[in-house]
Amino acid sequence: MTNRQFFDRVVQLRRFQKEYFATRSRESLQQAKALEKEIDDEIARVQKILASREQQQPPNLFNQ
Repeated sequence: MTNRQFFDRVVQLRRFQKEYFATRSRESLQQAKALEKEIDDEIARVQKILASREQQQPPNLFNQ
């Protein structure tokens, strides 16, 4: 997922969350939950990549 796609998904999520809290619509809640899962999965994916990169880089003794 690109940065732009992530941003757009978060915008969609917030729209469905606001709609749900205004209307208590079951469909809005389901959409929000699906988007939350998609966003959480993407965050986990990126965190895994970043952790892997940190482990691969040797420590730099001169820049602490």
